[in-house]
Amino acid sequence: MQVSRFLRNTILIELFVPILLLTIGIYHGLMQVVYRSGVIHRAAVAKLDYYQGLTLHGVINAIVLTTFFAVAFGHATVAFCLKKEPNRKATALSMWLMLIGTVMAAAAMLSGKASVLYTFYPPLKAHPAFYLGTALLLVGSWVAFFDWVAIYIQWKKENKTTNTPLAIIGTLVNFTIWFVCTLAVAYEVLILLVPWSMGWTAGVNVPLARTLFWFFGHALVYFWLLPSYIMFYTMLPKLAGGKLYSANAGRVAFFIFLLLSIPIGVHHQFGDPSIGRGIKLTQSILTFGVALPSFITAFTIAASLEYAARLRGAKGLYSWIWKLPFFRKDVFLFGYLINGLILFIFGGLTGLINASYSLNNVVHNTSFIPGHFHLTVAGPVFLAILGMSIFMVSQLTGKKIFLPAINTIVPYLWTVGVLIFSVGLMWGGLMGEPRRTNMGLTYLNPASEQFHPYWVISSMLGLAGGGIMFVAGLLYFIVFFGTFFSKRTAAPVIDFPVSETLHEEKRIPIFDTFKPWLAMMGIIIFLSYLPAISDALNNTGKKAPPYLPTDPTPVTTK
Repeated sequence: MQVSRFLRNTILIELFVPILLLTIGIYHGLMQVVYRSGVIHRAAVAKLDYYQGLTLHGVINAIVLTTFFAVAFGHATVAFCLKKEPNRKATALSMWLMLIGTVMAAAAMLSGKASVLYTFYPPLKAHPAFYLGTALLLVGSWVAFFDWVAIYIQWKKENKTTNTPLAIIGTLVNFTIWFVCTLAVAYEVLILLVPWSMGWTAGVNVPLARTLFWFFGHALVYFWLLPSYIMFYTMLPKLAGGKLYSANAGRVAFFIFLLLSIPIGVHHQFGDPSIGRGIKLTQSILTFGVALPSFITAFTIAASLEYAARLRGAKGLYSWIWKLPFFRKDVFLFGYLINGLILFIFGGLTGLINASYSLNNVVHNTSFIPGHFHLTVAGPVFLAILGMSIFMVSQLTGKKIFLPAINTIVPYLWTVGVLIFSVGLMWGGLMGEPRRTNMGLTYLNPASEQFHPYWVISSMLGLAGGGIMFVAGLLYFIVFFGTFFSKRTAAPVIDFPVSETLHEEKRIPIFDTFKPWLAMMGIIIFLSYLPAISDALNNTGKKAPPYLPTDPTPVTTK
């Protein structure tokens, strides 16, 4: 499909800028494991301290990269599936708001005035530019979403009895979740944090700020994840050489995500005494419920892949797996997506531990948590972004993939690194190893009275895995930028490998409309978050003891 020069350039900018920033994010990812493993016993390297680097790593990788990619991929998906390009003015406004917001937040972080981590919990305070930049990034993504909604409504009027393409269902579900959940964090940023940061208010309600953040924070995980789910359902079976076992299963999965992605954020606050036990239990149950669409996806995609392999001549009960095109350069995207699926198996299983009201107490605020979420964020999310970014850049520039053999092995090398890294962190977490801590200054510094030798082996595993991930990241950058700046060899197009369905499926109206699902979504959110926000408003508690960023022990005063 041919696309206008304007849309092509917009998508390329929205891919190039975050990937360029990702070089900073991945560097600081390596530095995290270097600090934590005790290889160095310093608070800062090159005038960038541990927490500044941790903030850059989290914000760039988890918010900037994912938001830009979701918008770029959404533009391409809407144009390709509905044959209607986004409105130019809305698209330009969206892009510029996101770019300006990113520059503002990046300036605050790089200057050392926003070392508040990607969760930016108060009482950690950032420069107002960080908060305002974050708000602009969010608003920019809203503008793109509203434009897609208008396009979809117009398309649906023209195609009332036609099933909405599955990729469009996934895109609109994803950005509906995103819009609703970001309303809470926008309120937190603009009403609570900006006035406090500018000195207009003396303090801030910390339990309320945390609750508003996690209204957004866990739904953010599904905002990261759903673009990869769109690829799993609509592209992976085609890449494997087969067909999608059931498109309706995908519709069911996406609408369950719409219902349950937001009203589960309190499971991140099981350790917060300000939130009552009743609502913690309720949201714990709902958190287990959101595993259902992942199980649906696992069985549907596995059936689709098995069908593809048997078309290639596979015979045995399990030997069909080896008939899949793991290392074929012409379908390199398969390698990125299948490795993401493999990592997500372990990410999903370990996530059930975090969802448990009781088991979470064992791993809460330990290194088990980043070990788990790197299996999800650095698994299907990150690999789908990397693979699809190269795919779209190659198509939209009309250029061949630079070093295709290297491109083919990147996802496998990355997967090995993530598995080693996560095993190290989760093993250490089960022994009480803390997260968000420069252990090289204390727990893994033999000169410190807080030295803890039991965490040496687990942290070195984390270092080894992180090092492999860093090498894979470098190879990816070589392929991406090499492709971007090479010579054009074909006309720019956008042509996704769309999977056909194995079975003829009739249109089911309830799975081709948003209205009833949006109503149910609103009711569930209201019932699950009214008690949580009420608790946060009424149980603010006393002031926390003072602390030093370089010492995990609270400061005691006489």
